[in-house]
Amino acid sequence: MDTSAARAAIFQRIRQAQGRPEQVSDAERQQVAQYLAESNPGPKPAIGSDLVGRFCQQAERTSQTLDRVSHIRQVPAAVARYLDQHGISRQAIAWRTLQDLPWQDSAIAVEFRKPINEDLVGITGCFCAIAETGTLLLLSGPDTFSSAALLPETHIALLPVTRIVGAMEDAFALAKSERGELPRATNFISGPSRTGDIEQTIVLGAHGPYRVHVILIDD
Repeated sequence: MDTSAARAAIFQRIRQAQGRPEQVSDAERQQVAQYLAESNPGPKPAIGSDLVGRFCQQAERTSQTLDRVSHIRQVPAAVARYLDQHGISRQAIAWRTLQDLPWQDSAIAVEFRKPINEDLVGITGCFCAIAETGTLLLLSGPDTFSSAALLPETHIALLPVTRIVGAMEDAFALAKSERGELPRATNFISGPSRTGDIEQTIVLGAHGPYRVHVILIDD
């Protein structure tokens, strides 16, 4: 569902109530940029220099499972190994950015499209990961659709270790420097979906995947 028109109408009413013109001016944008550049960052906890180790520790605390390969072309074999371990069929949907990997060599049937209800496995990359909390940051786009990480019951994320940053502030700074602005959907994923609404008992997979498996890539 496209909600961009409703979103624009809400912002327009807010700007009218503030006595501002309908469209954001260049002066306003410069004012915001100057404020962000001059603002002092808040305190950050000490997490040490081993960002990979810290990420792995925190990811496991949030019920994520981990694997590690030395080269990205070893990813399909690692995915096949994980699916076999859990008795899951070697079928998946994936981001279009991953279509050049040798999936057929590992006998995995991968379709590069948005998922439908029948799809059980979604394979994605990620923009970066946050060591402090073991969190993945996914940015949406035409080839990196958010639904691949949200609809299938098993989410497999590919993470180059060079894309692990220390804190959430570092993730936003990296996105700003590389993308300029955030896309329409920005998802921070810290493990499988969970809820404690019923008798305060934690249940995985209530509102999304109940498995999140991260494959770290050295090269």
